[in-house]
Amino acid sequence: MAVYTEVSDSELDAFLADYDIGSAVSFKGIAEGVENTNYVLTTERGPYMVTLYEKRVDPRDLPFFLGLMDHLAERGITCPRPIHGRDGNALRTLAGKPAAVTSFLQGMWPRRMTVQHCGPVGAALAGLHLAGLDFALRRPNALSVAGWRPLFEGSRRHIDPALERELAAELEFFEAQWPAALPAGVIHADLFNDNVFFLHEALSGIIDFYFACNDFLAYDVAICLNAWCFEPDNAFNATKARALLQAYDKVRPLDADERRALPILARGSALRFMLTRLYDWTHTPPGALVKRKDPNEYLARLRFHRGVRSLADYGL
Repeated sequence: MAVYTEVSDSELDAFLADYDIGSAVSFKGIAEGVENTNYVLTTERGPYMVTLYEKRVDPRDLPFFLGLMDHLAERGITCPRPIHGRDGNALRTLAGKPAAVTSFLQGMWPRRMTVQHCGPVGAALAGLHLAGLDFALRRPNALSVAGWRPLFEGSRRHIDPALERELAAELEFFEAQWPAALPAGVIHADLFNDNVFFLHEALSGIIDFYFACNDFLAYDVAICLNAWCFEPDNAFNATKARALLQAYDKVRPLDADERRALPILARGSALRFMLTRLYDWTHTPPGALVKRKDPNEYLARLRFHRGVRSLADYGL
């Protein structure tokens, strides 16, 4: 469920009066997603997306997110492009919430990920990284290593002692061993299958840039290994990983340091998503609209990466 804020007809009409995109023909809420309220808006000129930013999004970050989408779209990355109002601004207020209109992307996200999806995802991620290198705004990654311990401390009393010891040891390892100097830039940081659209088997767009930030580019690759290259039973699929990594490498070759760091980055990204899921699992009240995700999926992936000894385990 992702319609947390209802919009009245009069509020929508007043909002659209600031744009040159025509009058509303239809306005339908989207029941997917967990962070923001999303509507598909259709006017006489075609379909658009309207997003109302809810309390989990810091309004101070919105110029970064919207500016990044503009920047990437100008450089040929197929992503939602903010629609600017008559006054030139892309960010406005709707129903008392910060809101924006963006272009509408055709396609659907893959419910079942295959090897044929992984190559295009790797190439698109590399293209995004290159396109973002000259983006002027910066946003630190609040969910990098320094952000993991507070999540753990907020959840540890809800887990059994053995898991608590295991996660504490992981945190100590990463706080001591996390890489310090790898190529960095803008990363998507959340490129899961529900944020990538395909149309007629071709990748047609990347959406949801609301975790984007500045960090190691290879860390974004590691996130994709976790998101795209495990089967439903949490078995790692090296064929998928090979397709993703080789396609990425053709567009933006990983250097020797990034290759050596990939196992620790993948292990760390698994811990990051395990901890955020664990925190949400233990802090989401019964009856909440947000669907909780199982943290054990990422615990299994963390344990796999802990046993990786070479890039051959990733299909390279």
